[in-house]
Amino acid sequence: MTSLTALKPQHFLWEVRERVATIRLNRPDRKNPLTFESYAELRDTFRELAYADDVDVVVFASNGGNFCSGGDVHDIIGPLVGLNMKGLLAFTRMTGDLVKAMIACGRPIIAAVDGVCVGAGAIVAMASDLRLATPEAKAAFLFTRVGLAGCDMGACAMLPRIIGQGRAAELLYTGRVMTAAEGERWGFWNALHDAGSLETEAMTLARAIAAGPTFAHGMTKTQLNQEWNMGLEQAIEAEAQAQAICMQTKDFERAYRAFVAKQKPVFEGN
Repeated sequence: MTSLTALKPQHFLWEVRERVATIRLNRPDRKNPLTFESYAELRDTFRELAYADDVDVVVFASNGGNFCSGGDVHDIIGPLVGLNMKGLLAFTRMTGDLVKAMIACGRPIIAAVDGVCVGAGAIVAMASDLRLATPEAKAAFLFTRVGLAGCDMGACAMLPRIIGQGRAAELLYTGRVMTAAEGERWGFWNALHDAGSLETEAMTLARAIAAGPTFAHGMTKTQLNQEWNMGLEQAIEAEAQAQAICMQTKDFERAYRAFVAKQKPVFEGN
């Protein structure tokens, strides 16, 4: 296991308080675009989170009134035009590896989205476990607007599971903005909060999750993702095994003893 509290990334902001890590892209003057370097550093950080012993929940927050404007036009899109197939595939695999790392990190991720949330930014929100937004949030999977397919970083697999096949197809074909009201109605956003309270609500939710049985939360995240590829019988068996493992934790015993004593359980993640 490793500690990430003192992590000092070069390409985004990072803070850990009360076992909740907060990530912010830090180019607010450009609406927080991603670069080759920030993609790679985010990927590596989420990979390290799988082994962290001081972070239980991650909040991916906005900065300067916006979440993320996607890949930087000058720092990413321009150079991509000049790459050969080998270089292009290396890039698209790297961006996909960020989503894989988010899924495999074992920690619930909450996206707190204000303002612009487009392209790869919308993918980061999609790949999070829970998504909160402001009424001003504008999400768009705008890959077709730059001559690309909508099937980017897992969008064709994940977005239909969140909002349904037809709605996902419309957004991925047209690249149009999904309004906050649509996103909440369709289940993309779990809740809408005004800009002044968005981060407070996200941190309140994060701390509530971090105060729970965090080992079991990691198991829940694993099963939510692995069961996409299972039939019902295999999923039920996988959950039987996962739950039996959780029943061996001290948190399970703590919950029982607290119930008997008519007290609130204090979980320790083991």
